[in-house]
Amino acid sequence: MKLSLTFIVLLISYSSFAQLGFCDGSKGDPIFQFDFSGSGQSFQQYTSYNLVSQSPEDGSYTVSSNLDIQSDTWHNFFPQTTESNGNAMIVNASYEAGLFFEIKIPDLCENTTYEFSAFLMNIYDRSSNVCGGGGIPINVRFEIWDETNTELINGGDTGDITSTTSPQWDRYGLTFQTEEGQEKVILKIFNNGEGGCGNDLAIDDIIFRSCGDLTVIESMETETSEIGLCEENSPGTYTLTATPDNAVYQDHFYQWQSRLEGEEFTDIPGATNQEYTTSNITETTYYRVKVAEDAVNLNSSLCSSASAEFTIRFLQSPTPPTGSNLEWCDNLGPATLTANATGEQQIAWYDAEFGGNRIGEGTSFQTETAGIYYAEAYYEDYDCEVSTRTAITLTINQAPVVEDEVLQICLDGTLILDAAMPNLNYNWSTGETTPQISIDNPGTYTVELITAELCSSTKTFEVSLIDDAEIAEINSNERNVSIIPENEGEFEYSLDGINFQSSNTFQNIEGGIYTAFMRDLANCKTVSMEFPHIVLPKLITPNGDGYNDNFHLNGVEYFPASVIAIFDRYGSLITTGNGEGFEWDGSYQGNQLPKGDYWYRIKIADFDEIKGHFSLMR
Repeated sequence: MKLSLTFIVLLISYSSFAQLGFCDGSKGDPIFQFDFSGSGQSFQQYTSYNLVSQSPEDGSYTVSSNLDIQSDTWHNFFPQTTESNGNAMIVNASYEAGLFFEIKIPDLCENTTYEFSAFLMNIYDRSSNVCGGGGIPINVRFEIWDETNTELINGGDTGDITSTTSPQWDRYGLTFQTEEGQEKVILKIFNNGEGGCGNDLAIDDIIFRSCGDLTVIESMETETSEIGLCEENSPGTYTLTATPDNAVYQDHFYQWQSRLEGEEFTDIPGATNQEYTTSNITETTYYRVKVAEDAVNLNSSLCSSASAEFTIRFLQSPTPPTGSNLEWCDNLGPATLTANATGEQQIAWYDAEFGGNRIGEGTSFQTETAGIYYAEAYYEDYDCEVSTRTAITLTINQAPVVEDEVLQICLDGTLILDAAMPNLNYNWSTGETTPQISIDNPGTYTVELITAELCSSTKTFEVSLIDDAEIAEINSNERNVSIIPENEGEFEYSLDGINFQSSNTFQNIEGGIYTAFMRDLANCKTVSMEFPHIVLPKLITPNGDGYNDNFHLNGVEYFPASVIAIFDRYGSLITTGNGEGFEWDGSYQGNQLPKGDYWYRIKIADFDEIKGHFSLMR
């Protein structure tokens, strides 16, 4: 049964009889819980106060999960910190101190220590400032009487519980011990405070539960609560000892219990001593011990306490891991080998079937080297035998080695893209599956090349429109010729239409009439231009040494007609004549001219006029 009321409760203060306090040992499940669920009328049998439906006045109560029924002076909600977080008994204390709640607690165990507890709250909101000095504090006394209501078993006062500015549940407790044959008690709750402004309380979750020693199970074989029993060492024999902390019980009676995985604990016949020796363990077994102050109470979990579990974990000999051989491709980075073990078993990787080096741990192992690797199963936290090793073979196949290409396509032309690797499978970005494809537009094209072992590489073709070949001009400079393109791009050049070069400059070219050729790299378009190449001196030194004594034209003899004129710096004509055989020694009318710059104009039939200057040095 469960009740809950909104009043002030339990422990923490002293009385002439006892001090409130909680069980210091092991607590059992609630044998009685009263959480005030239901209507307020069902609780009238436990109190002398008057039931009201809303805000209670002095000497009355209500039952509700809503505290916001007197908004001017009370807190407006219950914090969700109790056991049930539902209804509570809300009490406006009477002007006279005295008993306000009484209930019989049935089904207790004889010779057993119990903890009684309840939640209390001072529901007056101190921040309302309605009551001077924070209001009258609540003060509650708890008493446990025998079922004849003639013998006080234990009791204690909470002391003053003052108001707060925010709602707060506090839990109070009281311990007591039943006597032989005593299976019922009476709980009485008293209001010690006076009525008036404040002294309003709530009470909830009145709970009785058994209280016993904290008991642990110990073994010489381990410092923890678990022993690992390897299959090769079974069946195992171990001595377990129950060690209570003596916090509650004066006398101790024991009953050992055991269970298998997925089962409930059952008593071990005859195992009633403080020590118990296990035997014939062939699977994981869990143990615990029930402890009571009276042997008769060992038959009920509500009349005794139980230790935490102690486990003897049966560890079957590790089984060889399962795993599959792996074929990998060399362009995918490290390969990941995998193996699986059974249950709690772990995996270790080795480079040999026996002995060898431990090269990894876990269900997966990464490597870039082909070969045979070995997976071994073992128990990480137990010194048990290991499994035989499972061989896993890694084969690394070669993926196609490709080089991307940058190509150009002719305007309105077509281009063949060639994967250039035979005997493979091909997946082009165009959807085609042949080794070669024909395209007629620039763009990015890819082909996936796949081997018989399903290793693949992707080759990319970047195809752009071919650069437009056009000659802008031709520069003839001394013995060098440069073909100047009209547009930027990559082109090839030639002076004979047969031998092409990537440089647009030709050196040491004899004078004459030439045809310049220019084409794009895809040979989509070839253009040409005829031009004269006259080798003109840049300097004359008429000093009679045989070098550069005269200004004359090399190559003009290849032209049908030509005329040359020479001017001084002021534009005055100094001499003129036919280009072929023309020479000038730096004189005018028999007199040597001064050093300086002089200008020339050369007219050649069917070609543009050539202008320039040279230097005369003395």
